[in-house]
Amino acid sequence: MNMTSGTAKSVKETIIPAGIILFPGLKTAIIEGDVVGGTCVNRGCVPSKALLAVSGRMRELHDEHHMKSLGLQVSSTGYDRQAVADHANNLASKIRSNLTNSMKAMGVDILTGFGKIVGKQRVRYGKVGFPEKEITAKNIIIATGSVPFVPKGIEIDGKTVFTSDHALKLESVPDWIAIVGSGYIGLEFSDVYTALGSEILTHIRLQKVLEDSVRYCSKMFGPYTILIEQVTFVEALDQLMPGFDPEIAKLAQRVLINTRKIDYHTGVFASKITPAKDGKPVLIELIDAKTKEHKETLEVDAALIATGRAPFTSGLGLENINVVTQRGFIPVDERMQVTDADGNVVPNLFCIGDANGKLMLAHAASAQGISVVEQISGRDHILNHLSIPAACFTHPEISMVGLTEPQAREKADNEGFEVSVVKTSFKANTKALAENEGDGIAKMIYRPDTGEILGVHILGLHAADLIHEASNAIALGTRLQELKLAVHAHPTLSEVLDELFKAAKVNSGVSHSVNEPVAA
Repeated sequence: MNMTSGTAKSVKETIIPAGIILFPGLKTAIIEGDVVGGTCVNRGCVPSKALLAVSGRMRELHDEHHMKSLGLQVSSTGYDRQAVADHANNLASKIRSNLTNSMKAMGVDILTGFGKIVGKQRVRYGKVGFPEKEITAKNIIIATGSVPFVPKGIEIDGKTVFTSDHALKLESVPDWIAIVGSGYIGLEFSDVYTALGSEILTHIRLQKVLEDSVRYCSKMFGPYTILIEQVTFVEALDQLMPGFDPEIAKLAQRVLINTRKIDYHTGVFASKITPAKDGKPVLIELIDAKTKEHKETLEVDAALIATGRAPFTSGLGLENINVVTQRGFIPVDERMQVTDADGNVVPNLFCIGDANGKLMLAHAASAQGISVVEQISGRDHILNHLSIPAACFTHPEISMVGLTEPQAREKADNEGFEVSVVKTSFKANTKALAENEGDGIAKMIYRPDTGEILGVHILGLHAADLIHEASNAIALGTRLQELKLAVHAHPTLSEVLDELFKAAKVNSGVSHSVNEPVAA
């Protein structure tokens, strides 16, 4: 099976590039042009959670009222920026190393280079400046992921105007940073930046006050000096956090933004952003999102572009198999099989993860990969994407699965059924109160006629962990009639979900044994 330039190598499965899907019992090769692990391990969820672990502890230590309520006294706190950055980088390196070793132990061939499909079940790969090599495979999986999306008019220099790829290196903590976009990425980095600063001042109109009397002041934290910091959100839509359930977004704004005095502008586009240079600040030109008229110009120290991610699908040779991307995404059917320009399935070719645009989450990509493995192994499997949870790791956390309330009501209107909503508060949970973390809510949207869960949304302590009970219920088709009888340990945060299930009112006479999963 050794291969030299110009020879062809045959394997059972080929993945372009390396993610975390392995094929037990199948000969597998992975083509990777960068480093093993993809976006999540190297430039996404892994290093960002390391930074958020630090910000969570800093935020708690800085909250004097919170500490006193627990009977604790903290005289001073501080941090080493480079050590924090090293923590994130070391974690990514450790996970990447573990992943690489696991694949090698399973006999997976890791082929270095950029892959390109050159025909049916044929892939050519190689590094720039070196001869290309070719392999054939019974099945090919495209898993090329995504890159930060940068709108036109925004100039990235990686220092004062940057994306999450740069921000994760934490090369600086800007005094005043604008975050363009208030989705998951923007919210999480606002949590990091505000926790690592000493104070957040609000509203853009305070700019002159900041310049004249505040921004040049500093506050000492141990041996490290941190300048007073401000965060400004720029959001094109009319509300912050537009992808969240509106009720949860409203509460999250109160807890995560208003209490931290973060300034924000909604309904505006950042039509042009110029990096700082020659002693001048970063300039952000804002225009009205609807009229396109100029609104104002912001002057800040740095700008994080958190406007989402774009599929990394160029240069894959899709034209060789008559596949045309849709807004950059590779079209697939419900089984993740790639479809060509005529709507036909391309045999033995699959696409998972961000590149297909179904749900741009690392664990969604993993679930899609497992679904593909099932099919390759002869077991048909269709993934229910509505059962896949999502989480934002702010402090407190936000999590969700299924439909938002507006989405559920629209579905109900179209299909002719009723929708009910129940909510519980973390203020009624003993464990949350023991932690002095009572800010939070859990919300469930369901069908009272069948007991089917349509969506669950949580804002509160460890929300990202709590959501999985609801996620599994949706995936397995478990109805509320059964969940009401489940027992949860006391005192635990899981009782927040227990209260939700028990509060739901399901019509009498509905069967308790419903085993069909909810349709996607």
